[in-house]
Amino acid sequence: MKYMLLIHAGATDADGGAAECGVEEWMAYDKAVRDAGIHVSGESLADLVTATTVRVGPEGDRIVTDGPFAETREVLGGFLVIDVPDLDAALDWAARCPGARGGGAVVVRPVAEFGA
Repeated sequence: MKYMLLIHAGATDADGGAAECGVEEWMAYDKAVRDAGIHVSGESLADLVTATTVRVGPEGDRIVTDGPFAETREVLGGFLVIDVPDLDAALDWAARCPGARGGGAVVVRPVAEFGA
């Protein structure tokens, strides 16, 4: 079964810094996922300042703004799609993700599969 792991960076501190994991930890996690044969896809997202938000108003008008309007300091940093036997296995892999530490979080959601 496929699951998407939505990796949210931890909230920033008063100085604008975030508790981040080192590159080596991310590389080790990526290698472990690939070596386990469960990697389907995944990407790291560019910096938040490059984001653009699109909303459509009630009259169908498009509203485009720079950046997200989130009332949180937590930032979606990337995603990973894995193919594992069940939710418990997906949760185990999410807990191993460096992004789950230091105030971060990994949201686990099953990928919907529609019949052909």
